[in-house]
Amino acid sequence: CHLSSAIVVFSVLLLRIIIKICCASMSGAIKKATGLTGMAVAKNPHHTLTALYNKILRAVAKMPQEAAYRRYTEQIVGERAKIVASTSSVKEIEQKVNCGQVEELILQAENELVLARKMLGWKPWEPLVKQAPATQWAWPPAQIHELK
Repeated sequence: CHLSSAIVVFSVLLLRIIIKICCASMSGAIKKATGLTGMAVAKNPHHTLTALYNKILRAVAKMPQEAAYRRYTEQIVGERAKIVASTSSVKEIEQKVNCGQVEELILQAENELVLARKMLGWKPWEPLVKQAPATQWAWPPAQIHELK
């Protein structure tokens, strides 16, 4: 009687271990933490990144074609959007983009969206209001005269 109950307990424990191993290998590694203080794991990174990248692309589309910020931002964000759309694995996205974890990519995209919207207001592609001084890039900014 005692031997059969011990076998049942052992069998149940062994079965639980096997189930954990199988579930972990079938579902892929589930990310529990980013390892970055204050940064939580993204719940739906594909959706979040796609939405942010589309917003950025819509914002820069309002800029003139020849604007350098538009050209380079469209190129980078477009490449990243294609990677997100064509890749189902979060780990693969991180490897292909090679700029951090998806949570960091989301933060970068949020910051880029804020910048793109500010650039629309600043209009850096327009001519200067007045000519810049010839010494604007001189260093040090103020001429220092030695004391005698």
